[in-house]
Amino acid sequence: MQRMAVQEYRKINRNSRSKYGNTKVELDGHVFDSIAESKYYQQLKWLQEHVEILFFRMQPRYLLQDAFEKDGKKHRRIDYVADFKVHHKDGSIEVIDVKGFKTDIFRMKEKNVS
Repeated sequence: MQRMAVQEYRKINRNSRSKYGNTKVELDGHVFDSIAESKYYQQLKWLQEHVEILFFRMQPRYLLQDAFEKDGKKHRRIDYVADFKVHHKDGSIEVIDVKGFKTDIFRMKEKNVS
């Protein structure tokens, strides 16, 4: 059996296709997970420039559950990172996840919100 050094292994061009076949896009110094997400970013920029929204944030992070220990087992904290958080002129805030199609997890979350 022939062994390979770690440095050699890291140089191998592995199949880096994403789970859903999306293409990463760099725009304005930001790397987006998909073309759809980059287009949504461009729409939000236009809305902000034309004062249709107050402002927006990218990749807002929300703590869902703190880390804890139970019965001697450690459980990590759980965070949710959305794609965008939009602050509207009427004072409302919208948290957005851009998806190319509805995943099973999205469908489950959608049912819980409705």
